[in-house]
Amino acid sequence: MRILSSLLACFVAVAAFATAEVGKPAPDFSGKTLDGKTVSLADFKGKVVVLEWYNPGCPVVKKFYDAGKMQEFQKQVIAQGGAWLIINTGGAEIKESSSYYPGTLVQDTNQSIGRAFEAKVTPHCYVIDEKGILAYKGAIDSGSVSTKASEIDKSTNYVLAAVKAVKEGKTPEVANSKPYGCGVKYNKP
Repeated sequence: MRILSSLLACFVAVAAFATAEVGKPAPDFSGKTLDGKTVSLADFKGKVVVLEWYNPGCPVVKKFYDAGKMQEFQKQVIAQGGAWLIINTGGAEIKESSSYYPGTLVQDTNQSIGRAFEAKVTPHCYVIDEKGILAYKGAIDSGSVSTKASEIDKSTNYVLAAVKAVKEGKTPEVANSKPYGCGVKYNKP
């Protein structure tokens, strides 16, 4: 009996540290928006949700935002009835006007969202379908760490392709890709 309870305790501990896996339910989370409201993944049930890890000081992130491309991608997803959550894990607290972001910026001050999804870089992206199942995780596109905005239009946008696929009831052609960008800085637990 003692061995059984020890094994059970191990399984419970492993389950508590389960990570975001494509094809499985996405971890639920909550965080504060720029205007101080608390939002959670559950608030967007029935919608396709994109999570984008963000750091305003990252040159790769700047490439997309300075060219207006990330905002364009956000607007496309939102116009289709989806949600785009910009997750700030490990970066300085952002005080910019929310009009800069068509998506919803979420401050992950305790880094629990980043840890649950194992976000490694900015921009690390995830697409969650209407049922809450993780459909895609990885890079925003097929580009590289280059900071040249001209590269964006030459790349395949994995996130928009995944959103299109799940809206059509299909599995994304690319469900995993290697993310690129600036490393997410985590505090020691």
